[in-house]
Amino acid sequence: MKLKRIVLKLSGEALAGESGRGFSEETVRGVAKQVAEIQKKGIQTAIVIGGGNFWRGRTSEGMDRVKADQIGMLATVMNCIYTADMFRQEGIKCHVMTPLPIANMTEQFVRDKAVKYLEKGHVVFFAGGTGHPYFSTDMAVVLRAIEVNADAILAAKAIDGVYTADPKKDPEAKKIEKMTMQEIVDKKLGVIDLASAVLAMENNMPMLLFGLAEENSIVNAVCGKFTGTTITAGQTQ
Repeated sequence: MKLKRIVLKLSGEALAGESGRGFSEETVRGVAKQVAEIQKKGIQTAIVIGGGNFWRGRTSEGMDRVKADQIGMLATVMNCIYTADMFRQEGIKCHVMTPLPIANMTEQFVRDKAVKYLEKGHVVFFAGGTGHPYFSTDMAVVLRAIEVNADAILAAKAIDGVYTADPKKDPEAKKIEKMTMQEIVDKKLGVIDLASAVLAMENNMPMLLFGLAEENSIVNAVCGKFTGTTITAGQTQ
């Protein structure tokens, strides 16, 4: 798969390192150095970051769902502002764009402007999810990838691929090298939420899922040394 433009999905927990909360500066700087390397190869990069290192609205009990999701959106904004600053310290030009206005902290998302930034070799962070409750950052990454005509989504997770069972609980679990979005929908695997999987499938958007903690994982994913799970957009044959 030849990649010229990607949307990189980073989980908040992966950026937090071993603690799972807040930020791991070492981890974030490591991501920045890898993105700088793939930028030098001419690969245009946009980024979506989850908010799980601060807040998971879906697991909040006794709270209004809309308000909980709004807090989650703001968590992704915090993650993007922090990560963008680390990127700038590594000499990378970048922009944080949100679907809702946030004073002078971010830019309003405009599809054509985002594409122009990417064409100039700048990194664009898509923060704030879709701007609406009831939609996860899975939906945000698929939606933005389609909008900016990305070649693929790269999902950097705390786990290094999709397994036949939970590898922490089942020592016999095996990593799946290749699967389809249709399988995710049919088997309700939870790799990404079902609505996002359907949108990706309908718009022919593939995904490469891999472990962020592996050395040079992002660079390897775009340079033919991928060891995670390839999720093709097509339906099961």
